[in-house]
Amino acid sequence: MTLPAGSDEPWPQLPWTEWEATISTLHMWVQIVGKVRMGLAPPLNHWWHVPLYVSSRGLSTSPIPYGRREFQVDFDFIDHQLFVTADGGSSFTMPLEPKSVARFYREFMDGLRSMGIDVRIFTTPTEVVEAIPFDSDEQHASYDARHAELFWRGLLQADRVMKAFQSGFVGKASPVHFFWGSFDLAATRYSGRLAPLHPGGAPNCPDWVMEEAYSREESSSGWWARSEPPGPAFYSYTYPEPEGFRSASVRPVGSFFDASLGIFVLPSDAVRSIADPDAAVLDFFQTTYEAGADLGAWDRSTLEPAVRPERPPRRPWSTLVAGAPQVASAHRHGEVGRTTDRTKAEAGA
Repeated sequence: MTLPAGSDEPWPQLPWTEWEATISTLHMWVQIVGKVRMGLAPPLNHWWHVPLYVSSRGLSTSPIPYGRREFQVDFDFIDHQLFVTADGGSSFTMPLEPKSVARFYREFMDGLRSMGIDVRIFTTPTEVVEAIPFDSDEQHASYDARHAELFWRGLLQADRVMKAFQSGFVGKASPVHFFWGSFDLAATRYSGRLAPLHPGGAPNCPDWVMEEAYSREESSSGWWARSEPPGPAFYSYTYPEPEGFRSASVRPVGSFFDASLGIFVLPSDAVRSIADPDAAVLDFFQTTYEAGADLGAWDRSTLEPAVRPERPPRRPWSTLVAGAPQVASAHRHGEVGRTTDRTKAEAGA
């Protein structure tokens, strides 16, 4: 049996200098599927009803409501198939192979109609400068199976570590989810306070969309499959950006603030060269979050757990633990959540 590419290397080297054509085509395919979910799912704050989720084989919409039915769309980047399944047993499959966006759009929408699912979407892509309508896009037509699988394996590592990071917060927080507009994996923490009106400005995206997305103060972290230097990278930012955030001292070595994007960046290539990649990424998320939260005067003593939850949990972690005054004292003084040991422990949990 031949092992899938990268399966023996937890943090695989990603071919980002070569995969632009495949990533650009995938971006449009995923937007088509994502827009179907957006058109049918009940709206949630910050557009949480529209993303996809990393799965054990690729990306998934999770169940999408359609009347009294539900269906699901899954990208399989191991066998390179698109699976659409419904609760009544109907289904169809599309091969993931070199084909234009226009062809993918026709095949996918025809397949949905064959299952009795009739949905219309706005066919102009969002959050991209060159927005060719899906039904006429013959330009993006590349699919390298190896590049697609390695893209997913990069997502797997990011998804795993980001979920570990999110357990260190008990305030309002998003799931770890994949936004098809910006084509990145993201997770967000909220201070609980209103944010100033976002100015918008995303290409081919109405400003009111960003106003809803950024309606509350937030600290966001994620992973972005870039095709330009420095390549795929973990990122972190705070909105609104507090004074002094850009010059904050963060870890690990190799992370930096990208002024053109307004975010802290830790390239995936730099992570691979570190002895403990998990701990390094967690340290990056923790130190950038702390910088934004402290400079933005977030109430961290309320928003962070008194203790880290065990796996599986055996006691409450969002409240102070009876009989553990040292924990309560540390919590009151804002010391819980600030140490490198904490992130190292989480990485090894």
